[in-house]
Amino acid sequence: MTLTAEAPPTLRSLLHVGCGMADPGKLPAAFFAPGEWREVRLDIDPGVTPDILASITDMAAVGPASCDAVWSAHNLEHLFAHEVPLALREFRRVLRPSGFALITVPDLQRAAELVAQDRLEDAAYVSPAGPIAPLDML
Repeated sequence: MTLTAEAPPTLRSLLHVGCGMADPGKLPAAFFAPGEWREVRLDIDPGVTPDILASITDMAAVGPASCDAVWSAHNLEHLFAHEVPLALREFRRVLRPSGFALITVPDLQRAAELVAQDRLEDAAYVSPAGPIAPLDML
């Protein structure tokens, strides 16, 4: 009987756009369990030392249909309105046919409620960088 080594499992590729500073804790554990996903970090800021230096509106450095998932947390709200469709097209372009995008944006309903209550400086939510108030979003 001949024993053969099992091939290592293939990791699925996660493109973490607008990644900021490296922190595996930013990834939603329910979707991105260690050993299943390989994170590729993309950001426009060279100071965060991303794997790929690019804007989410032009990710030409990422091949078409090369990613199993795109993760974008609180990035789209920083774009001009006309840039959002560009970013979403880029997300779709880099995703494999069976891939998916997970996108989070601020809860504007909560922010609007706080604005209506004249609570512009109260926290609408807490990000890894700290509390985010409606005034920060306006």
